[in-house]
Amino acid sequence: MMIAGSTGGARPILSVSDATKRFGGVVAVDAVSFDIPEGAIVSMVGPNGAGKTTLFNLLSGVYRCDRGRIVFADEDVTTVAPERRAAMGLARTFQNVRLFAHLTALENVMVGGYCRSLPREAIASRGTTKTAQFRQRAEELLDWVGAASSKDLMPSELSYGDQRRVEIARALATRPRLLILDEPTAGMIADEARQVIDLMDRLRERGITLLLIEHNMNVVRAVSQKIVVLNFGRKIAEGDPVEVMRNPEVISAYLGSEE
Repeated sequence: MMIAGSTGGARPILSVSDATKRFGGVVAVDAVSFDIPEGAIVSMVGPNGAGKTTLFNLLSGVYRCDRGRIVFADEDVTTVAPERRAAMGLARTFQNVRLFAHLTALENVMVGGYCRSLPREAIASRGTTKTAQFRQRAEELLDWVGAASSKDLMPSELSYGDQRRVEIARALATRPRLLILDEPTAGMIADEARQVIDLMDRLRERGITLLLIEHNMNVVRAVSQKIVVLNFGRKIAEGDPVEVMRNPEVISAYLGSEE
């Protein structure tokens, strides 16, 4: 298990400035700003309904900001489409696992490999050497995340933990610089959660920056160099995990203390 450390003054790979998203009269994300240092693992925490997943949808391009700016790898991506952001190296998983039900685990991961190909090239590559390369890469990634034995199974035949691992492998097939994980240990038993902690440690060693929503505070403390805390759509704290978790406003909002 890794021990969280300092971000070492690394330059940001992602910068969010004044991000705001409204749904009718509800402000789901309210003028949120923060940076993700390159090479770090950053956790976003907060109570249910705090706006975390909505913010992730803004970062990945699923939603558009009503106001604000998002810069990834020194490029303004505020209005860039999700598929373009993925091709630039910004990948994500979802709170509810989203695998293609009609594809095997291996085929699901291979889909990620096509992300950096132009549509015409992806279509033309069927049955070619390039397809064989995507298949080999997908097999390697499934082995790397610990799901090699599941490659020929359909999603419905996989355990929940293996579904999560396959989804992460598919995201890795896009060759991301920043991987956004939405509740990666949700629904997992303790042993499975520890395996995900180890996986995140290895991802960081490979130079991949991680941003995650996570409710398991043991996981947050184990992996994070930085924490961002949301409540009612607003950022209420940001910084070193130990200091943030001692913040009285964070304790009141997230841990339920009245003091």
